[in-house]
Formats: sequence, C-alpha cells, structure tokens
Amino acid sequence: MNENILGIIAGILTSVSMLPQLIKIIREKNVKDISLVMVLVLISGLSLWVWYGVKKDELPIILSNSFAAAVNVCLLVCYIIYHKKQL
Repeated sequence: MNENILGIIAGILTSVSMLPQLIKIIREKNVKDISLVMVLVLISGLSLWVWYGVKKDELPIILSNSFAAAVNVCLLVCYIIYHKKQL
C-alpha cells in the first residue's frame, strides 16, 4: 500500500474520532463530563503535529491534524459556551 494512502486513511480515522463526542455535546448541550485539560492538551498536540507536517512537507499529516484540531477547537468553544450555562 502506498504510504501516502496509509497516512491519509490513518489521518481520517483519527480525525473523525472526536466527531461523535462533538455531535453529542451539541445535541445535549452538556459538557459536564468533558475534561478541559484534555481538550487543551489535545489541541496543543495536534497543532504541533500540523507544524511538524509543514516542516516535513507531509500533506497527510497537515490535513488530518488540521481537521482534528478544528474539531477540537469546536469542542472547546462548545465547552466554553455550555459550561457557563451549567454553572
């Protein structure tokens, strides 16, 4: 298997892994069980992966981690919005 295809498939799977959580939060408007520290650490790590991908000129790393970072930033925004309403 071509290594770029392998990287793209791996990136897609890991990138979409947080979508069910984000959808659940949006539907239920409940972030009680979400760890803010985990989300912040994950966004930081994904951002570093994007930077690494840019430095190495690796499109699969850049695209998959950019998408995953965007999903997790949305999760962070939801956390901020819904956490205030739950206080």
